[in-house]
Amino acid sequence: MLLQVLLAITQHNGIRLAELGFLLAAVAGGVLMLGSMTPLGRRAGSVLAGLLLAAGGVLLIIAAHWGHFGSS
Repeated sequence: MLLQVLLAITQHNGIRLAELGFLLAAVAGGVLMLGSMTPLGRRAGSVLAGLLLAAGGVLLIIAAHWGHFGSS
């Protein structure tokens, strides 16, 4: 019972997960921009940005599927 309550994703939590996913995507864009400006940061910046985009995408999928993000 307690585990179900802890794992329940409400609409409010779904919105928060989506906001976090969009924030990670924005940070990834900034990392890509800064990484492309510095000659030594291209590979590390690309790897970090890729990980941030992947994490943001997973959070958006969770928010859309189980968190009822986008529904009235």
